[in-house]
Amino acid sequence: MNPESSYDVVVVGAGHAGCEAALAAARLGCRTLLLSLNLDMIAFMACNPSLGGPGKGHLVREIDALGGEMPRAADKNLLQVRLLNTGKGPAVQALRAQIDKWGYQRTMRIVLESEPNLTIREDMAEEIIAENGSLTGVLGRSGAVYYSKTAVICSGVYLASEIFLGDRHYTASPGSLTPSFNLVKSMQNFGVTFDRFKTGTPPRVYRRSIDFDNLIPVYGDDGSPGFSIAGRGAPAEQIPCWMTYTNSTTHDVIRENFALAPIYSGLIKGSGPRYCPSIEDKIVRFAERDRHPIFIEPEGADIDELYLQGISTGLPPDVQETFLRTITGLENVEIMRPAYAIEYDYAPPNQLKLSLETKTLAGLYFAGQINGTTGYEEAAAQGLIAGINAARFLNNKEPFILKRNEAYIGVMIDDLVTRGVEEPYRIFTSRGEYRLLLRQDNADLRLSEKSRDIGLIDEERYRLHLVKKTFIEREMERLKKIRHNPGSAVEDFLKNRGSAAIKQPVSALELIRRPEIDYRSYLAWENREIPELPQGTLTELESQIKYAGYIAKQQQVVEKTARMHDRPIPVDFDYQKATNLSREARQKLGKIRPSTIGQASRMEGVSPADISVLLLYLERPDILSGIKTNNNEAD
Repeated sequence: MNPESSYDVVVVGAGHAGCEAALAAARLGCRTLLLSLNLDMIAFMACNPSLGGPGKGHLVREIDALGGEMPRAADKNLLQVRLLNTGKGPAVQALRAQIDKWGYQRTMRIVLESEPNLTIREDMAEEIIAENGSLTGVLGRSGAVYYSKTAVICSGVYLASEIFLGDRHYTASPGSLTPSFNLVKSMQNFGVTFDRFKTGTPPRVYRRSIDFDNLIPVYGDDGSPGFSIAGRGAPAEQIPCWMTYTNSTTHDVIRENFALAPIYSGLIKGSGPRYCPSIEDKIVRFAERDRHPIFIEPEGADIDELYLQGISTGLPPDVQETFLRTITGLENVEIMRPAYAIEYDYAPPNQLKLSLETKTLAGLYFAGQINGTTGYEEAAAQGLIAGINAARFLNNKEPFILKRNEAYIGVMIDDLVTRGVEEPYRIFTSRGEYRLLLRQDNADLRLSEKSRDIGLIDEERYRLHLVKKTFIEREMERLKKIRHNPGSAVEDFLKNRGSAAIKQPVSALELIRRPEIDYRSYLAWENREIPELPQGTLTELESQIKYAGYIAKQQQVVEKTARMHDRPIPVDFDYQKATNLSREARQKLGKIRPSTIGQASRMEGVSPADISVLLLYLERPDILSGIKTNNNEAD
């Protein structure tokens, strides 16, 4: 083995997690190496050509607020943008965008190659090298040794992966790349355990083989914002998606071939994503439904390849073509890339600290699908945090950890580390206890100052954050001071908006809180022009006005519980000696080793009674003798 060079951080894998991890570490001053199996696959969208949606769109906005790159790369390659859940409250509204996947790859690669502290190298990581319990480097398949005190493993679905097409299966990864086996064995030597998950993709088909006249077009929203506060909004000309449905004939063809489906034939052992099942699984689980929707999405602005969302499958290619041709608009469809199922190794994430550092080897971090997650957005968010913390590890700084009430990134990482996963994890707004505080439009207000303190956000994004923050604060104060009296000119405005007349003096803020009144219409009535502002500013202002009472109540809940939930638990706390805890609690707390009472309280198998005893132990270890939880009675 010939020493190749020495780095501060080595990032293994150049998918969405790896790109963010490498850029974060490099921008924080670390000499960083990014290893990729194939440089042509950097930031590859191996599944759907889209970003966002409830929860996921929130993550992308948070990545932007923390100085990540995904939102800006996406905004430069938008094909279509829609704001989802507009009929619901602001907590669950989120952007979803179709992305030119080839343009996105090119944009991200240019950014990576332009980063002064970052070196990109084509090689496969084969072995983690360590001495005395600390990481010292990474060995490549080429024989090169990349010396480093930290490494971030962002291996995606490329660990011991196997692809399934009906009863045929073979060792491979997305893009027909060779998966890694030795890296898994190397990490197992350091006490990391692995399990298997399964996922899949739908077919990609020729545009020219689709009958669009019989499909339902799905258009983007004109004037919609993008993901980055510094980016542009929706393109002037958006490319439509289209919609169609499976039918009873489609389902009959699939049922007749269940024996060839690897999830039913027994070939696949790993758990798959419950929220995104294959078409075979949908037909079994929702047997009462006679149709399922299919969204036909463009993969790029100027290529002929289309993605069939909602119909992933592991059936053989000839069966895929047969059942696709039973669907309206797809009667003459031609497949470019057959669908496939893939099974791969992941490391259960309860082996990690909240910093995403492994508990068994100092300086080794995991991010992305190796942690049992799925989705580009989840991977990128984890990569960003892991890259930040690898840099902080080198500089002997406390890890950067977001709380559940601060960001969906905090919700996701806490879920992974504290609760583990039984199926591929996906973020949803429903996973957060404080949804009204974690709106997509206030991501920069929540996180930009934190990113500034870290040293990651650039000047332009921080300037836009200050413009937005200052405008909202000043406008809220201005509207609060304006008073309207009964019988004044405002009565005509209210009448025209279908709103009741006022019976006593009210402020402009109180008027805008009415369901019939919105901020823009009030501003027009005032005859005031809207200044040029960062995208999302007015939406956030209106949310703060209309939901002020609810936001205040949720903030009170956060403050009330913070004192107990933030109570630290010593790293060396000996749970086995805390015999007043239930046996199950001792076992699980000792394995996960939560850092705070709040984290401990969210663990499966740890009861409120256990938490009460744990708090007593932290307060007065000497008084615990004789105290028993109800759980102990069964021990």
